[in-house]
Parts: sequence; structure tokens; C-alpha cells
Amino acid sequence: MRRAITNGSPLPAPAQPADASGGPGDGPRSGPAAHAARHARNAPWPYTRLDVAAERAAGHPPRPIRQFVLKTRSRCNLACTYCYVYEMADQGWRDQPVAMAPATTARAAQRIAEHAAAHDLPRVDLVLHGGEPLLTAPAALAAPVEAVRAALAATAPRTRVTATVQTNGTLITRGRLTALAAAGIRVGVSLDGGLPAHNSRRVDHAGRPGFGAAARGLRLLARHPDSYAGVLCVVDLDQDPVETYESLLAFAPPTVGLLLPLANWSAPPPRGPGRRPGGPGTPYADWLLAVFERWWHDGERRTRIRLFEEIIALLLGLPATTETLGLAPAATAVIETDGSIEQADSLKSAYEGAAATGMALDTHSFDQLLDHPGFAARQLGRDALAAGCRACDLVEVCGGGHYPHRYRAGEGFRQPSVYCADLQVLIRHIATAVQHAATTAGRRHATAAHPPVAHPPAAAS
Repeated sequence: MRRAITNGSPLPAPAQPADASGGPGDGPRSGPAAHAARHARNAPWPYTRLDVAAERAAGHPPRPIRQFVLKTRSRCNLACTYCYVYEMADQGWRDQPVAMAPATTARAAQRIAEHAAAHDLPRVDLVLHGGEPLLTAPAALAAPVEAVRAALAATAPRTRVTATVQTNGTLITRGRLTALAAAGIRVGVSLDGGLPAHNSRRVDHAGRPGFGAAARGLRLLARHPDSYAGVLCVVDLDQDPVETYESLLAFAPPTVGLLLPLANWSAPPPRGPGRRPGGPGTPYADWLLAVFERWWHDGERRTRIRLFEEIIALLLGLPATTETLGLAPAATAVIETDGSIEQADSLKSAYEGAAATGMALDTHSFDQLLDHPGFAARQLGRDALAAGCRACDLVEVCGGGHYPHRYRAGEGFRQPSVYCADLQVLIRHIATAVQHAATTAGRRHATAAHPPVAHPPAAAS
């Protein structure tokens, strides 16, 4: 089976339903009419059943975009056999310029500054993405970030910028790190695990392994902790979870992002060795909990794991900082190399054109994106969820799961997550661990504050 990749990281590639490919019978691949027809056919909810104006009237105002993903390159130096961008149904990359032109970069900066000023944003987060963004020459790597900073200085001077680049790591060099560090751009790396055996599917266009180059890049990055954003790794049931985690620690990542594979009800995730697709059990929870136990009980916390920390924060009533859990509104827009405005890349796992909006920098503002049905649906919180999810006692933490994981062909995105059972087991286990830790800490505090009184022995009669 092929595997697919999200944010540059591997995931099992499910087979696509027959109507999801947007093949030759679909007519033109792009344009508002083509996008609308494809969305209506594949995802009636939200595209034909959500009344955005009615939701606004009912008390769901649009929330501004705070993260902008700039697709600075549309091609990659690797040819991973599992890559969802290049190997699965959505082939939109073929229509994209190889690199984002300076004029497109300038227009993107203007639109971002316009949006920040309109909403008085204290901060915007930029992500340089691809393809492989480090295919850009070192001298030009920071140009998109510098363009946004200059536009903000003129239009929204109170808005500050944070910036990262997400890379496969193979092109990290001292020169690139120097250029990125000078511009305050941190580096995130996608990797299957910390051993060559974990990365056998990450090869270049000649079929040669990419792990060696990525490992060299990570070792170099680890010597520049101020520039190191962390590592993304998709759960792979074929690999030992604790070995995967511990092998990644060798690269000293400040944070590890463990991602569930992009899959859905029409294209379920693999169930792992010896398990049939759709079979019983919670193999993804089992895998993640093996890592959690190792991480939670480690005498020295050597890295942060975002998934676990996010669940803990949500259990404690803190706000979500990711779209994969919780009920926080979506706040990310993608700008392709041709200047088209899209939704999150992860939607491309559902059907061809699932991330498309028909909007572009030259003709649309980001405020207009907020009223696009696909984007507005992901800002509705609980009201976007299936009835069973709305009634679940874990809804504030789970949030219905990651939006693409809810997809069913011909119905859309109003189902529970395809990982619902796994998420329930994972969240409840972590909740028990947190409660036990709090109880234990409370007892220790009480004992320290009120030590037992030592009574003198009774006098001999």
C-alpha cells in the first residue's frame, strides 16, 4: 500500500472513492463553476446545506485568519512513494508555477497586511511551505517574510510576525540556516522516525534514500536551538512507537508533533499488522499511549509532544492552539504559488479540489474567504458537528476530531472522526493520568504544609 504525507510527513495513503478523483468527466479542473460543482457533489455538507448568512445572524461572526501558509515552491527534491500531494487523487500541483513569483509574494504581503489592519491583529504566523521550500536559494529564502513585515510596518505597525519553514530536512545547510536565522525564521522538519528503517519510503527521484541527508540536516539544526521549531512525525502502526519516539530524541527536537494519518470514512486508515481495515480495537490510541506512558513517566522531559500537551490543556479548560482538537475556529489560509487562495492542505486527502476556493489574491480579500462555506463551516465549533459528537462528554477536548477525518464521500464533513474510538481511549487515559498526578501532588502539598505531629512516648509507670 502506498502512503501519503501531510505537512511533509508520512501517512498511510487510503484508496480514493470512485467519485473523488475529479477525473476527465468532470470538465474543467478550475474556475468557480468547476469548484462549486465538485464541492456540491462530494461534500453536500457544508457546500449545499450550510447557510452562511443564517449562521452569521444566529451569532456566528467570522473570525480573522491568523496563520498564512505560503507555498513558495510547488515541487520537491524527494519523490516519497506515499506523498499525498503528488501521488494521490488531487493533482492540483501540476497546474502551479514551480516557484512563487516576486509579484505574487508582494501581493500576498499586501493582502495579509490589509487583513491584519482590518482586524487589529497583534500577531500573524507565517509558514513557508511546499513542495520543498528550501529549494529556494539562501539569499531569497527570507524574501516572503521580509515582504510581509514591510507591508505590516506600513499598514498595521502593531502587528508582529512569527515565521517558520517546514522542510524535509535534506537541504539544510549552514548557509540556509544563517539566512533563516537572520530573518528570525525557525525551522520545522518532517521525518518518519529517527532510524533509516523508519524512512525507507522517503527517497529522491532516483530512488535513493533521503534519510542520510535529512539526518545530517537535523544534526546541524540541533546545534542552532534558537532556530529549531521541532519535528513532525505521522503515526505509523508498522513501527514500534517507543522506538520511534526515542529515536527522534537523538535529534534533540524541542517539540514533536505526532499526527494521525489523513484518512476518512470513505478511505479508512490502515489498521496495522494483523488487523483488517475497519476491524475492532483502537490501534492508533494504543500506539500513542505507548509513547505517552514513556513520555509522561520519564524522569527528564526531553521534548514537548504537542498532541499530549494540547489534550492536557483542553482538559484543564485552556484554549486550543490547533485545529486538530477542540472547538476553536479555523484560522489558517494557504496561498499557492500562483496566488490562489486555498483552505488547509489536509483537505486534499478527501477529494480533488477539496481545498480549493476559487479565490485569488488579485480578486479576493481574506475577509471574503471567511464567508466561503468550507471555511465558515470550520469556524462553527460545536454547531458543525454530528449530533452524537455534540452530545459527547469529550466534545470540548476532542472537538469532533480533525476536520478532514470526518469526511464521507457524497455526504461531506458532518460525521464523527474516523478515529473517534481511538480519540476517546486516548483522551480518557490522559485525563486519568492528569487526575492522578493532581491528586498525588495535592497530597504531597498537604503533607508538606501540615507534617504529622511527633508525639513523645508515654512515660513509664
